[in-house]
Amino acid sequence: MARILVTEEIADGGLERLRAAGHEVQVELDLSRLPDVIRSAHALIIRSATQVTAEVLELAESLMVVGRAGIGLDNVDVPAATKRGVMVVNAPQSNIVSAAEHTMALIMAQARNVPQAHAALKAGRWERSKWEGVELADKTLAVIGLGRIGKLVADRAKAFGMRLVAYDPFVSADRARQMGVELLPLDQAVAEADFLTVHLPKTKETTGLINRDLLLKAKPELRVINVARGGIVDEAALAECIRDGIIAGAAVDVFSTEPCTSSPLFELDSVVVTPHLGASTREAQDKAGDTIADMVLLALAGDFVPFAVNVDAAEANETLRPFLPLAERLGRLFASLVGGSPEQLEVCTEGDIAGYDTRILTLAALKGFFDAISDDPVTYVNAPQLAADHGMDVRESKCAQSPDFVNLVELRGAGHSLAGTLVGRRGEQRITAIDGHRFDVPPAEQMLMVKNDDRPGVIGTVGTLLGNAGINIADMDVGRADEAGTAVMLIAPTAMVPDHVMATLAGSPGIISALQLRA
Repeated sequence: MARILVTEEIADGGLERLRAAGHEVQVELDLSRLPDVIRSAHALIIRSATQVTAEVLELAESLMVVGRAGIGLDNVDVPAATKRGVMVVNAPQSNIVSAAEHTMALIMAQARNVPQAHAALKAGRWERSKWEGVELADKTLAVIGLGRIGKLVADRAKAFGMRLVAYDPFVSADRARQMGVELLPLDQAVAEADFLTVHLPKTKETTGLINRDLLLKAKPELRVINVARGGIVDEAALAECIRDGIIAGAAVDVFSTEPCTSSPLFELDSVVVTPHLGASTREAQDKAGDTIADMVLLALAGDFVPFAVNVDAAEANETLRPFLPLAERLGRLFASLVGGSPEQLEVCTEGDIAGYDTRILTLAALKGFFDAISDDPVTYVNAPQLAADHGMDVRESKCAQSPDFVNLVELRGAGHSLAGTLVGRRGEQRITAIDGHRFDVPPAEQMLMVKNDDRPGVIGTVGTLLGNAGINIADMDVGRADEAGTAVMLIAPTAMVPDHVMATLAGSPGIISALQLRA
């Protein structure tokens, strides 16, 4: 059972998921107590207010994972977490629809002055001519950041008959054209836009990206919308540009400092503001809570976490994901085979899987290897650091063709090799070779590798010794060795073979060597 600390409100469904899995959940919303309550936590679940600094992480001696119930991670020191082997996960798809819809709501509110007219009428003033708006049809919308949310906004803006341009250095022109969007340099996108909407993460590079110098290139009709992160748009510069008539107005949902109850933007009639409501829908809150609970549970179990942001690998697709448990098991077996930490570990993939980014398979193999030799928790995050600490040079190699298998994963190092694959509709694991000797055996928690003279009676000797010790054989295969007159037995016993039985076996006639492997 793990202790999970929750410092901000998440949906009850997510909390119940965690409790149902048998974990202790502590909800502590007083952030001033964070340094005290985090010390024994195995997992921390936050939103945007909790500041997870290097100092906080230093206090969290048992922490394995930080889960952000949302998208942005500017309140988490991700490099410090990575250095300590703490996985950082988020819920990147939980609020994308809500954020896109709120963006459209602010575009409409800004275009038609809905909040201002509403407030005037509620105050007893019929100001029909004062709040004349503009149509969206045939206007140009510049989408700054064509990621998940930006794409959804673009899709919705098409329905209003808007012309779509975008700036995103990570999207190809062909991909943008497929979305019905014209990709432009940032200056040109701003210059051509009637409406500009920001959908970028907050980083050192994007902070202050929308500033006075950039807005001076805009048309006087431009209206700026920010439902991304506060600080990407320079709020003081934005207010100045609206006040000076350089642009027409803005709609802002996020601020550089939150909560924000005072801003020069609040003094301007042509500005619409909301208190960070982009993800504030019942559906988004439920999705965020459920998703982050699932991610934290996977992290605590040591499994692959799809939304881990500090794992040095591409997300495992449907083709690679079934091979992760195999690679991890091969890593554990390989640790027994080599009997220590090799100077070099090569993870070789062959066949269809070699056509993908296989870094996640390498991480799985490392995780399995260090699980077998370390008493400390090993994750996809700290496995590379453990390899570096042990002086292990980790390499990858790929071959698009395999002479005998559709797909194959092989580990090599210290003069040894171990290979495995998945077979059948159920994707069952098989060990296919050890040190060049070919087998077809399902891996087991404990395995016995016996090198022997290739003559009658030796298999019987091994079976008799194990039987006398009360150990049955679940699986077994025999592979011929390179040396003439020798063979190798790979046995999956039903229990661990005691040391004295191993010693007797190693000294029996016809037995050259015997090694117990553990997975």
